[in-house]
Amino acid sequence: MEFPILTKARAPLKECLKGCHAMYKTVITCAVTGAETTRKDNANLPLTPEEIADAAHEAYLAGAAILHLHVRDQAGQPTQDIEVFKKTIDLIGRKCDMVIEVTTGGAVGMSLEERMLPLGLDPEMASLDCGTMNFGEDHIVNTLPMMREMASAMQRRGIRPTLECFDLSHLDAAAQLIKEGLVTPPFYYGIVLNVPSGVRYDPETLAFFVRRLPKGSFWTAIGIGGKASLQSIYGAIPLEGFLRVGLEDNVYFAKGVLAESNAQLVQRAARIAREYGCEIATPADVRKLLQLRG
Repeated sequence: MEFPILTKARAPLKECLKGCHAMYKTVITCAVTGAETTRKDNANLPLTPEEIADAAHEAYLAGAAILHLHVRDQAGQPTQDIEVFKKTIDLIGRKCDMVIEVTTGGAVGMSLEERMLPLGLDPEMASLDCGTMNFGEDHIVNTLPMMREMASAMQRRGIRPTLECFDLSHLDAAAQLIKEGLVTPPFYYGIVLNVPSGVRYDPETLAFFVRRLPKGSFWTAIGIGGKASLQSIYGAIPLEGFLRVGLEDNVYFAKGVLAESNAQLVQRAARIAREYGCEIATPADVRKLLQLRG
């Protein structure tokens, strides 16, 4: 089946990444830590700045171009402490040139002001949650005024937002930010499916979300949980989407088998993409494609 919106979107992708003779270049993001995963879930979870930097470097060598970055405090709890982010980003920068996408989602219960603290470091990218969502037994609040404040801060600082959409209504909320000029092209979305108590993952649901994106948009499929994380790789590539893996989203490599590392998950995603005929985008490709300030 051909999706008209995707057919129209292919031209800018190929124009931006000239010289690609394969199906297309896919971007792999690695979310190495997150806010909810613990070492009880997987003992290989990196927690300290040094561990996160090592995990990021390993993921980079395996094919990841973007790092989705959460950090933890000394007790292993999620934090938005700007000094911890700075230390972690500096350590990563000494090892590789990955594109850093900091979280402004933070963790359940954090204030907007707290969640926005890492923007003060002027990262190249940052996530921008596009609506209130269920999150297991909890929920995270993102009202339109909150979204405007985050988008405005990113725009002032030249930070490219990843418009994270956990629900169909979030696409319309993102469209409102675009209409108001708070988000400018190229548009980049993260389609997040299978969060507990959220929208399930299946190929039809992913395709429906993609058909609703503005023409020319780029997007990454984010499947939460072992089954959805793997299935979203196979679901995204035929639609020319990008990929995200990592212990934030999924702690398993196979059913009942814990992942040995974030790099192991990246290696599999890269292998699948290559088997489809794709090339793997580099950080330089991402900076060009998404017009990051570098």
